[in-house]
Amino acid sequence: MQNPRLASRYAKSLIDMAIETNQLEAVYWDMQLLQAVCKSNPDFTALLRSPIIKADKKEKIFRAIFGDRLTLLSAKFSELLMQKGRELFLPEIAGAVIRQYQQIQHIRKIKITTAVAVDDSLKADIVKHIRAETPLDKVDLEAEVDDSLIGGFVLEMENTLFDASILRDLKDIRQQFDKNVYVRNIR
Repeated sequence: MQNPRLASRYAKSLIDMAIETNQLEAVYWDMQLLQAVCKSNPDFTALLRSPIIKADKKEKIFRAIFGDRLTLLSAKFSELLMQKGRELFLPEIAGAVIRQYQQIQHIRKIKITTAVAVDDSLKADIVKHIRAETPLDKVDLEAEVDDSLIGGFVLEMENTLFDASILRDLKDIRQQFDKNVYVRNIR
């Protein structure tokens, strides 16, 4: 169940509290960790969303998983969500905190999807090229692998999508053949 308005409001309150207590950077890394656990472990997310498991059990499991890896502010915030029955929104709130932090710090998220894995030196070259060609100063590059692209890459930056993949070229060629423009001109 997604509720972006609720996630945004809780994220803003956590960000505001983190700014007040000078823990913004630490809370950001906590939410990165929380989001990574939620993405890599669907059982944990299912646990948070389960109406059968009581809040106190969820808190104990949460503490067992994260222990001392979270700051006190993030841990207390998560406990409060569980006590209020809002723990099912925790992954979404973590994502909203990350987005709001990136907005505050003027970090632009860029996603590159390639057919094969991209090494760190190529990522650094891509970031350097993006900084040179755009007014962006801080760039967060996320690399993803999708072998269906066959070759090339797809670059997503804010509301812009640049598709330079072989898959797209093949689709364009197929559309040209489906339209069969050349046969119509012959008749």
